[in-house]
Amino acid sequence: MKNIYAIGVGLIGGSLAIDIKKNNPDVVIHGISRKDATLETALSLGLIDKKATLDDLAKADLVIVSIPVDATVKLLPTILDKISDTGLVVDAGSTKVDICKVVENHPKRRNFLAMHPIAGTEYSGPTAAIEGLFVGKTNIVCEVEKTTFKLQEKALKLFSDIGMRMRYMNPEAHDKHIAYVSHLSHISAFMLGKTVIDKERNERDIFDMAGSGFASTVRLAKSSPEMWTPIFKQNKTNVIETLEEYINNLTHFKELMKNDDFEAIFSEMKNTNYIKDILNGIN
Repeated sequence: MKNIYAIGVGLIGGSLAIDIKKNNPDVVIHGISRKDATLETALSLGLIDKKATLDDLAKADLVIVSIPVDATVKLLPTILDKISDTGLVVDAGSTKVDICKVVENHPKRRNFLAMHPIAGTEYSGPTAAIEGLFVGKTNIVCEVEKTTFKLQEKALKLFSDIGMRMRYMNPEAHDKHIAYVSHLSHISAFMLGKTVIDKERNERDIFDMAGSGFASTVRLAKSSPEMWTPIFKQNKTNVIETLEEYINNLTHFKELMKNDDFEAIFSEMKNTNYIKDILNGIN
């Protein structure tokens, strides 16, 4: 792969560009964005080699789409229209059902690979891009069988080489599971931040008292609303289901508190401590 086009050069697109370029110095990374200022920043940071537009995609060996998922759904059919028969398009969206559905009958469906590299920070934009973001991270690949074998083989090697491990899943399973382990975490962080800000208007006092536990729990509330609102919209059904279960657990905890049942509270926390063994096994 010689010419790679990154549509979206923020945290994910920019970090992918850094690691791909490090492993493949001869590759030319072309950046595409709605905002010229974003491309200028990406150029100055060395994330991309050249600025480009959608009309240049016929020259692409690989197109990486890492923009908000609502924009991906709108733009993906046009991107596939423009690429050559030997070009491959991959996306990095946090939802997969709507994205896969919008191109299911596209004549170049075989030139598309749906994926979700599960990595990131709470920051966004080109300045958030960092080297090594994907080392040891999982890349969920959906409907791999619908992508031309030679193209998927090249792409999966490219992403394996930057440190990702591949996991295969159908789009429906992906969206259901990711609602629990990612989307709910972000809602919890946003709402914890809102609760504290609403209650404690004197911001100085909050942050003088906020220890590392609060900072790490609320960290995700710094994430981009432009990115996360479309994710919640596309995965609405699954997110509501996870919220209902989460709210039930919070209500149950509150009732235990009201009833002074601290033995039960101890047991709840003790049983949940098991999650550290699961996470250690994953890591």
